[in-house]
Amino acid sequence: MDKQWSLKELYESFENQKFLNDIQCIQTTLNSMKDIPDSDINEENLKQYLETENELDDLVGKVYAFISLTMNANTQDQNAIKYASVIENMLASFAATSSKIQKWLGKFDLNTIKDPYILEHMYFLQETQKNNTHLLDDESEEVLAKMKTTGSSAWLKYKDQLISSMKVNIDDKSYPLTEVLNMAYDKDVNVRKKAYEAEVNSYGPVEQGVASSLNAIKGEAITVASLRGYDSVLARTLEDSRMSQKTLDVLLKTMQKALPLFERFCLLKAEALGYQNGLPWYDLYAPLGKSDKEYPYEEGCQYVIKQFSTFSTHLGEFAKKAIENEWLDVYPREGKVGGAFCHNLHCIGESRFLLNYGNQFSDVVTMAHELGHGFHGECLNNEYAINSDYPMPIAETASTFCETIVKKAALKEVDDQEKLNILETELTDCAQVIVDIYSRFLFESRFIEQRKNGPLSVDEIKELMIQAQKEAYGNGLDHNYLHPYMWTWKPHYYEADYAFYNFPYAFGLLLAKGLYGLYQKQGPSFAETYEKFLSLTGKNDLVDVGKSVGIDLEDEAFWQNSIDMIKEDIDLFERLLKK
Repeated sequence: MDKQWSLKELYESFENQKFLNDIQCIQTTLNSMKDIPDSDINEENLKQYLETENELDDLVGKVYAFISLTMNANTQDQNAIKYASVIENMLASFAATSSKIQKWLGKFDLNTIKDPYILEHMYFLQETQKNNTHLLDDESEEVLAKMKTTGSSAWLKYKDQLISSMKVNIDDKSYPLTEVLNMAYDKDVNVRKKAYEAEVNSYGPVEQGVASSLNAIKGEAITVASLRGYDSVLARTLEDSRMSQKTLDVLLKTMQKALPLFERFCLLKAEALGYQNGLPWYDLYAPLGKSDKEYPYEEGCQYVIKQFSTFSTHLGEFAKKAIENEWLDVYPREGKVGGAFCHNLHCIGESRFLLNYGNQFSDVVTMAHELGHGFHGECLNNEYAINSDYPMPIAETASTFCETIVKKAALKEVDDQEKLNILETELTDCAQVIVDIYSRFLFESRFIEQRKNGPLSVDEIKELMIQAQKEAYGNGLDHNYLHPYMWTWKPHYYEADYAFYNFPYAFGLLLAKGLYGLYQKQGPSFAETYEKFLSLTGKNDLVDVGKSVGIDLEDEAFWQNSIDMIKEDIDLFERLLKK
């Protein structure tokens, strides 16, 4: 039953000599790079630095991936915990040198560069020079990096340990949180309700620790953004995301205008389930229709491969390769983190995928989502390591595009009852990515604003969460059954250097819808355009990436077209309900 990923392609174990040698190699390389800031300003030295940086990025990526993937599969693994600190401290001690290197790179006149290898890295060099305005003095950079290891990084590990070790008691039986979260998709309303109530009641022993983690991490984010001269934490996120303020403004405006559309969907679903006051939280994912169809993992795998292959042979073969070569960690278990993610391994040209699979169509969709992330990595494998690092918003595009492939294809080959189930899954996911993400943006914005005045209490945090849910969902949810603890186990709030990891999901969904619209117009030839699009995402601003396929990301009309595609699905959903 327990299908776990294979990590031997990285290292056999923490005692493996190659693992230990690579850690030493990282340290040696970091030491050698301390001489770079004293190098002459010439193309030969610049090229040598870029070659070393590419090699180092892949090596650090390999070591860090082995550590973090081991820890995500088992948060109590002491070797992983130990070596995570080793790597963090090693990189933290390099912060002063890194700052000097950035300033050294700022001295080059990039307009005079002729070397083809250097020209391949031009975007990275231009971005580095632009970011130099936010650098502190070398000593301060080193202090910040070292403090992070006992600050936000330590708080993140503490939060993960608290959440992963939680036990939820239902009818005198104890369950890991990940398993209880999957019960939200159960066919039995009593199971869903009991799971929701037991989950909400289970946070008491950990709520103060998790709140302290959130306060500490956001406090650090506020301090660092101010020290670096950003106008706000959000301003830093936008710059790091290679995203213009105008793009975010039109995206949020489009999302806000779409809220009544999703309120209508929630009310339609609530009525179908027999509710008068909107959906209770525990029935957000309640399946509709009379279908008893389940998707055991093996069947789900074949389904994804089949549908991916309708788009392109390359995409289908990629999914098959990932599944057959044990790149997926499939089922929930104690000690394993919740949710799902993909970790692309540019260092070996592979990916690893964490799932918490539960045999529902939604689990098939999640698998497609994560494999989409992996295919994004596949399209960047021929790029240099430096040019394979894409920003947050574009990160959710390939994944959502692959979701759309699976859902749209499935709708063409099923009867009305199954079609209703698939549409409900699709629209529930869209509601999550538009409405719930909007609520998370409101919550995080307000939390950060209030955090400037000092730490927030558990009750204050819960109230912010509830208020954000009411504003986003409107009357679509029953206000007697909301979720005050949605800030606890969602990992996106707890990375100090990646605040506001919420709007990228909406960006990804709506951009993916737009790309799918192009696919519908262009047919099979679009697959090549799509792969080219993904290959550019590590070395361009988002606006320029969009232009590569004729999309203007600062035009509200583009985003509204994607919302209109979702409206068509809601109209079909309503017609099917009335049959």
